[in-house]
Amino acid sequence: MNAVTQAELLRCLPHARRYARALTGSQAAGDGLVAAALREGLPSLPPRLALYAGVTRMAPPPAVPASGSDLSARHRQLLLLTALEELSVQDAAMVVGVPLDVAETELAEAREALRSAAATDILVIEDEPIIAMDVRQLVEACGHRVIGVAASEVQAVRLARERHPGLILADVNLGMGGDGIIAVNRIQEQLKVPVIFVTAYPERLLTAEQVEPAFVISKPFEPLALAIATYQAVSSTVPIG
Repeated sequence: MNAVTQAELLRCLPHARRYARALTGSQAAGDGLVAAALREGLPSLPPRLALYAGVTRMAPPPAVPASGSDLSARHRQLLLLTALEELSVQDAAMVVGVPLDVAETELAEAREALRSAAATDILVIEDEPIIAMDVRQLVEACGHRVIGVAASEVQAVRLARERHPGLILADVNLGMGGDGIIAVNRIQEQLKVPVIFVTAYPERLLTAEQVEPAFVISKPFEPLALAIATYQAVSSTVPIG
């Protein structure tokens, strides 16, 4: 591997780590997939796609859905690649190793199944009122229930203790209200709940220098990205964060 390729792979690693964590539901398992993919060797694709493909190859094989509303492994892969990682359907098809027409059909099936997924109660942690209102509308459009909106660490901890959310959707920078990561850490001392962080700078949460969240969405985000991240977070059997 030449120096240019190594540099390109390093620049793409945060994207691959985010994808792997979203697939597995944990920092450790996701980073383990990335490491295994690098050890195994990457396919002959552009660096970012090669990393995604390597991670996908090392992940558990696609399974048949248990019911009409469940998503198979490949459904989840295609949704995460297109909605969370913002790949084109053509690029996503190359990553998972299927023809374009198959990817298009399965992606349509996945989106339909996602709309039928079970709803959950969500606590939104966001200090900007207009953004909080937009996030609330997006969450409710996905079929979920917002049980509270917190603008500060103190308010977030209190609402979580009182209302026991099934999922937390948190901004990182709460301005004068503190830090979203600290708020979540305090909440998880008492309540184990999956968390999705929303930030304009996802790379700051994917440095491999500390305990990091499994689910990170970039601002601004599309409703579908929130929907698939929420599905993955709630359906994951591994504690998040």
